[in-house]
Amino acid sequence: MTWMRVNGVEVEVAATTVAELLVTRGVDPAARFLAIAVNGSVVRRGEWASRELSPGDTVEIVRPLQGG
Repeated sequence: MTWMRVNGVEVEVAATTVAELLVTRGVDPAARFLAIAVNGSVVRRGEWASRELSPGDTVEIVRPLQGG
């Protein structure tokens, strides 16, 4: 397990890739309208399974929410 910042919150995670992180956070990697940035750089959907995460990374998971 390692520590990283996910959506502004310091969390301990066991995931080693972006795709694994999404699953552990309850986010469907196949969901539409989903964007991921690691350390300020957008990660393309096709790279989620291979983009490795490192201790101290900052990850932003952006998805639309319903409501108004």
